[in-house]
Amino acid sequence: MSDAKDTTIALNVRLKPSEPSAHPRAANYSNVGVAQGIAHLDFGFIEPAVLAAIAKTAKDGQAAPKGLDGHLVTRVAMPLDALVRLQQQIQQVLVGLREAGQGKAKG
Repeated sequence: MSDAKDTTIALNVRLKPSEPSAHPRAANYSNVGVAQGIAHLDFGFIEPAVLAAIAKTAKDGQAAPKGLDGHLVTRVAMPLDALVRLQQQIQQVLVGLREAGQGKAKG
């Protein structure tokens, strides 16, 4: 019996949109939860005016509201290994953005 090793293979993947996913959705809030080995990623939208009002309230030293209503844009459920791959991809994007920003600052 041979030893199976985890390897990563780069593939070009093209996702074809289905009708509901054909148009991008705006999200300015996210939350990740894990239950029974599945990661649940919730993406939502909170009106920017509401966020600005809460920031102003906090800046003025007033108590922030206990809760806030927003709109659920979508929920994505994925196994934990897919969550790890997503984290790696996000990290690569952030490193690239940081390097691009540092290159602009030098130039």
